[in-house]
Formats: sequence, structure tokens, C-alpha cells
Amino acid sequence: MKKNAPHILLVNPWIHDFAAYDFWAKPAGLLILGAILRDHGYHVLYIDCLDRFHPNAAKTDITKRYGRGPYLKTRIPKPESLKHIPRNYSRYGIKYEWFEEDLRRMKKPDLILVTSLMTYWYPGVQETIECIRKVFPDVFIVLGGIYSSLCSNHASSNSGADKIAPGPGEASILSLVGKHTGLSVKPTFDFNDLDTYPYPAYDLQNIINYIPVMTSRGCPFSCTYCASNMLNPNRMVRDPKLVAEEIFFWHKKYKVTDFVFYDDALLVNAEKHALPLFEEIIKSGFQIRFHTPNAIHVREITKKSAELMKKAGFHTMRLGLETAAFENRDELDTKVTEKEFKKAIDCLKQAGFKKNHVGAYLLAGLPDQTKKDIANSINIVNQNDITPVLAYYSPIPHTALWEKAKQASKYDLESDPIFTNNAILPCMEDGFSWETVSSLKKLVNNNAGNP
Repeated sequence: MKKNAPHILLVNPWIHDFAAYDFWAKPAGLLILGAILRDHGYHVLYIDCLDRFHPNAAKTDITKRYGRGPYLKTRIPKPESLKHIPRNYSRYGIKYEWFEEDLRRMKKPDLILVTSLMTYWYPGVQETIECIRKVFPDVFIVLGGIYSSLCSNHASSNSGADKIAPGPGEASILSLVGKHTGLSVKPTFDFNDLDTYPYPAYDLQNIINYIPVMTSRGCPFSCTYCASNMLNPNRMVRDPKLVAEEIFFWHKKYKVTDFVFYDDALLVNAEKHALPLFEEIIKSGFQIRFHTPNAIHVREITKKSAELMKKAGFHTMRLGLETAAFENRDELDTKVTEKEFKKAIDCLKQAGFKKNHVGAYLLAGLPDQTKKDIANSINIVNQNDITPVLAYYSPIPHTALWEKAKQASKYDLESDPIFTNNAILPCMEDGFSWETVSSLKKLVNNNAGNP
């Protein structure tokens, strides 16, 4: 790397919300771009506003909860449009003054790349960019990520960034950075081939408490509530042996024991993809754990795949069930039937998975969904002796369910992404109330009952 090579600062912004927690959440896309830039001769700097292990933060056990944990939070005023919600609103992540100090200590960057996640978290993006401008008023700022991709016009008008970069960034990152820094280089990787990508730059973190792993991109399903096909329109799959090598690299060099699959479709075409990977992991003999917060497709679970996952060290299994109203689920997806669900559970139990290892995501707050509908799904999951995990529905622009969500909501979803916040239950008939949330939590915890 040349001494005078341009300095590129990557920033993972704050979250502004009623609640937030580190459920194995890392800005994988941003750190892949960082790795690509580093491989091509750029100096790459990184600040994570969500860093739970910032040098100024209280010390905590990185292995607790398998790497998960609460973010530091600072209570802040609610957005004016959400004043009526009876919950506290906070900035999640490092303290404002820590971020400003970190910026002031570093060499002035030549370009700043900021990512974004949930669309309704954009106030955190705004404040992050405002703080950056305070320290580096004349440095060009590019905003990418989910918010910039799904709400490009809103992001252009409201984020404070100089440029919005929607969609996957690997194909354009080098030309974009070259344009704004003067150092143009030719790519040494094929952006259509995941096997040629460098490992994400997770080593830029202060502490590596877990590693996200992506064995593929894109999803062959077209669920009405999901934007995966828009965010990653091309299905790409990695060589399972190369994925295993990446896992072993992080384990051997950085002593990482918890790995998190970020795939949208890990078990699709499992015989050629996931199963060979699991076999490589088993052969290694490494004592490592795997978690699937993005969910496993229930239909793809077989006796063989369940046994291999158990032997490989899968510890936290999440199933993409979404609803147990099997007879009426065509409006959501066609991922699984009742028979397939029961068969998958049998396979997991026979392989040795216990109830505390296996959870089924259930969407709550869908358009036209009643509390009774949610309760029925919770009870069916409990009857199958696995754990119901409520996933509150957030309406997502450009999905097939978006129009129905707009009609069902008492909020003008189109006017402001803030109204798509799942914490306010935007599409439930009676909206957010502690009574609704408490009754659903009670159902989950008590295994039975009526809301």
C-alpha cells in the first residue's frame, strides 16, 4: 500500500428507535467494500457507532449470549410524528462525544462511506452524517445500504449525504472511489463471482465477538413481505470448501467460536451446497457454534441435513415459518405446508435439537391480521414443542405486500419511512398498545391462552 494512497473512512451509523439489541448484527456489506478497497491499495479506516466494545465503554464478556448483547443507549426526544407512542426513544450506540473524538483523532479522510439498515432508522443516519460534517465539512459523503436502496428519493432529500448509492456496491465501488479520490485501479476480483471476493474486513473492529458468514446471496423465493430479491437480484453461491476455509481462518487466527449465517437461503440445493460445507466443518473437529438469525427454510430440512447441522455445531436454529395458518398463507409465501413443517420438526428432534435450540419466526402485525390469528400460530408452534419467536412486521417499500400495508395502516406510510417502524405496529387495526404487546409476550411465555 502506498504511503500517499487515499484514506477512505467507513461508518456504521447510530440507531434511533424505541428498542434495539445486537442480535448478531454487523454491517457485512460495508466491511466487504472495505476489504475490496484495502486489497486495491487504499487506506481504510472504520468507525462503528454501534460498537459495544468501544475503548470508552464498560468492559463486558464477549462470549456471553454467544456474542449478542445490549447496545449502550442514550434517551433522546421522539420524532414529532411519533410523539403519541407511549415508549421512550433512544440513540443506540456509542456516546455522541466518543464519536466526535474518534473523528477528530483520525487523519482527514479523502472520502467517507456510510451504510444504512432499517428504513425507519434514518434519523440515526441523519445524526451520524451531521456529526461527520461538523468535523469534516468538506469531505464527500456517500450513503449506501438498505435505506438508500429502498427509499432512494427520501435518502437523497433527507440524509445529508452528497451521494446516494443504492443496490449492491461491489460492481461500482472502485470507480466511485476513483472518481472522488483520483486513484483509479482495475478490479482484481469478479463482482459476479463471490469466490473471488476477499473476506470482509471484520478485523477492523475493536473486538471480534462473532463472525457473520455468507455462503450465498439472493433468494429463489418471492415472499410478499420481503425485499431480498430487490436488494440482491442475482442469486450467487460460493464454493462450500472456500466457505469452510473462511470459517477456519477466523477461528484459527482470531479464536472466534460463534459464526452467524447471513444467507437468505442456506439450505437451497443443499446436496451440492450446504451439506458439503457441514461435512467439511465436521471433519475439522473444531469446537465452534453456528446460528441462523436469518432463518432456515423449513421445507429444506431433511433427516440428513438435520443430523449434519447438529454434528457441525448448529446451536441457535431459527425457522422461517412466518405463520401457522397454512390454509391461508398463499398471500404471504409458498415456502412450506403443514406437513412439511411437522416433518422438519421431527427431523430436528431426531437429530438431537431441543426446544431451546429451535425457534420459529412468526410475523405479527400483518395487514388484516388479528390477535387471534397470531395466538393460533403461537399455540401451534408450542404444540410442536419448539419456541415461537415473534417478528413484528415492518412494511417494506417495493414488496408485493406494500400496497395492502398502505391501505391497512392508519399512517401515511409513503410519506415518511418513520411510520414503517415495526415497534409501533403500523398495520394492526388498533396500533401499538402495551396491552397488545404484553398479551402476545404472555402467550409466547405461557405456551397457551388467548390474547
